[in-house]
Amino acid sequence: MTYEQLWHRLTAIYDAGEAKAIVRYMLEMQFNLSLADILCGKVTELSADNQAELEKIMVRLEKAEPIQYVLGFAEFFGRQFHVAPGVLIPRPETTELCGWVVSKAQHASQLLDIGTGSGCIAITLAAELPQAQVSAWDISDDALCIARDNAIRLGVNVAFGKHDILDTSISTSAQPLYDVIISNPPYIKPSERDVMANNVLDYEPNIALFAPADNPIIFYQRIADFAWKHLRSGGYLFFELNPLTAEAVGDYLHQLGFSDIEFRQDSYDKQRFLKATKI
Repeated sequence: MTYEQLWHRLTAIYDAGEAKAIVRYMLEMQFNLSLADILCGKVTELSADNQAELEKIMVRLEKAEPIQYVLGFAEFFGRQFHVAPGVLIPRPETTELCGWVVSKAQHASQLLDIGTGSGCIAITLAAELPQAQVSAWDISDDALCIARDNAIRLGVNVAFGKHDILDTSISTSAQPLYDVIISNPPYIKPSERDVMANNVLDYEPNIALFAPADNPIIFYQRIADFAWKHLRSGGYLFFELNPLTAEAVGDYLHQLGFSDIEFRQDSYDKQRFLKATKI
């Protein structure tokens, strides 16, 4: 198969530009073919075994399975994280949130990531802020298994724990005081499902994507309640947001008493991130 034939197989799912990008990325990462190799036709020179492997990959891609699950990893903040259908695929915009945290937490000693998934946020912060003790929570055993494996493979220490932030007893339990709490919680409204791509809906875990229809900011509220009790004075709360509910989240934090509430847009000019300070 030629490169042209490969990307054309994906145009029933993706536009031409995205189909080309997915195939080029797959050929580079799985078969070590550079862009020059691809354009010079070296795809057709792959061994018989590699051709067979390539066909298996293409069949999965034609079913709209995300390339990250097919290859078994996603790139995030310059590192490779193992991912599988039990965890959300790390998004590029979340690296912007991590960069903001790192810039504000150079002297932080205790950080907590709530809803860690693959561990991409917690592990990134542990690597970029080696002076800090980083903890990470999730409700999913599958996610925690993958996150622990990523931490070991990337050589950082993160204290993982299984907790449900919707369990109100967490807010009153004995916990250390944190300098930073960060979360990218489930925030998509069920009503947004109709405009979402099948490669997300059919493969990524709904528990990590969707918030309840009757209260789409409930995760933000419960995390903020916890943070109000367990952040040190002057500590920071960081969120990744759904632009549709960003203002409602900010209003809730203001009502709790958080100060210096700051919103930031992502690279697509969407109101995506928030930082608030515990007074």
